[in-house]
Amino acid sequence: MRMLTPLQTSFLCLSSACAVLAQAQQSLPLNSLSTFSGSSTSNPATFGLPASSSLTVSVAICSSQASSESFFLTNGSDIFEIELESGFGSWTGPSSNNASLVVESAGQSTFEVAVSDNGTIHEILDALPLFGDSSANQAILFSPPFAFETTTNPTYPNYTLPLANSSLPEAPPSPTFDLVLAPLSARLTSLPQTGCSLANMSSAGTVGLNNTWLRGSGEWRSQWLVEGLSPETNYTAYVIQDQVKVSGPIYFVTKSSNFPCPLVHSLPYCPSTAYAVPLDPPQSPALAYDATSLPTNISDPLLQYMTNFTTMLLTFGCGRDLYSPLQTCSDCRREYRSWLCSVSFPRCSEPSPGSNAQAPFSALQPQPSGVSPRNPFFPVVNYTYNSLLPCLEVCHAVDRACPYFLGISCPVPQFNADASYGVGFIDSGDPGVVGQGTTGMAQDRWGNVWCNGN
Repeated sequence: MRMLTPLQTSFLCLSSACAVLAQAQQSLPLNSLSTFSGSSTSNPATFGLPASSSLTVSVAICSSQASSESFFLTNGSDIFEIELESGFGSWTGPSSNNASLVVESAGQSTFEVAVSDNGTIHEILDALPLFGDSSANQAILFSPPFAFETTTNPTYPNYTLPLANSSLPEAPPSPTFDLVLAPLSARLTSLPQTGCSLANMSSAGTVGLNNTWLRGSGEWRSQWLVEGLSPETNYTAYVIQDQVKVSGPIYFVTKSSNFPCPLVHSLPYCPSTAYAVPLDPPQSPALAYDATSLPTNISDPLLQYMTNFTTMLLTFGCGRDLYSPLQTCSDCRREYRSWLCSVSFPRCSEPSPGSNAQAPFSALQPQPSGVSPRNPFFPVVNYTYNSLLPCLEVCHAVDRACPYFLGISCPVPQFNADASYGVGFIDSGDPGVVGQGTTGMAQDRWGNVWCNGN
């Protein structure tokens, strides 16, 4: 947004805009979204704006082709140009009863105008979608978080913590989320980065699951399981919130056509587990494993471990005594569950295409056919795969969050910690420095996954 100089204002008045202001105007209602086509509006077109002490006007280009629209706004005293970046722009300020928006050279393109007294309606969100994992032709993806879980710590004298297999709490009201997914060759990033432009693109694959899910980190997100994708293909993904707010892009590549491991998702007792595991394909018509199809000889021992740990934890006076000014028994239970799930569900992966030129390499451990997995309750499969090791920081989080009397300890890098954990990716080596490892994270928006952060 920029205010025009007096000379530019005079030129604009002489050319068209000031003359248009005197014409009949279509009024744009407050807190609304309107869509227009250049072919059905005059050139220039003018729209009346409501008076407000703090008005926000945002515009978004919906056409995929390059356009030459110009948007000018007068708030009754000054004229401003709404400059477009990535296909949208906005203006915020006071407006009088004779405020107007002028659109020039719209041509055949389609555009949206949103008027609000409660902040901008069109927006590119800072929070990104989340890539769960992929197989050769399926992928699990999540929207950015839209709400966070509210937990209650145990209080004296009622020391209680959730049961191991508790169902999810009632989901809070969710925005409307739409997933846009296409091969990298579709060049989604070259389009206007607006909801209406991206929504016009046909998405790849078929959505087999779309629900609201509470991840173990306490984040409510929308969850999608997409099938019908192509093996070894780079994909770009966006999530559009309420048709106007854009999150993304993120990127990922599907596994090779001979990748043998199926996906698992939607486990209430392991809510962050959404990746490929070393099992035989699920029985039809299941697309992947979930809480209803996962073998009970895998889930039952895990639930018993969780129950026993909670019982032991509650021998401490969680609702009365403090063992840390920063951590509570609820924190301890949450971090233990995250660790237990990451080591109980071995994660299949494979080297990224072109990994010979990439550094660092992911924490992959080859698993020959017929070798027992880390979890003895998993069956021995008759195929070869690579196991992506858990991040060592998953163990450190339990150590930090739990009372000392539980005796939790983690292996150290000097003594073969990398035999069972991914070491040095998130935090540096010994002594660990938080967030200053080789990558500083378990995965990034480009589809690189270095260790299983669960």
